[in-house]
Amino acid sequence: MEFAGLAAGIAVGFGVLGPGLGIGILTAKSSEAIGRNPDAAGAIRTNMILGAALAEGLGILSFVLGILLWTRIG
Repeated sequence: MEFAGLAAGIAVGFGVLGPGLGIGILTAKSSEAIGRNPDAAGAIRTNMILGAALAEGLGILSFVLGILLWTRIG
């Protein structure tokens, strides 16, 4: 019985878990910062979008690597 597909799926799941948690924490903290200092909303929002894009890139990279592993092994 081959477990290569299962292993690739678990790798993708763990790989996407980190960026998902990171984006959630980033959004919460940036919303809190904007609530505390509304005058700095533009700068905070810009940094939030940049951080979310980088974290999402890691999630997409994990997904692509999981698919490559699955097709290469299977």
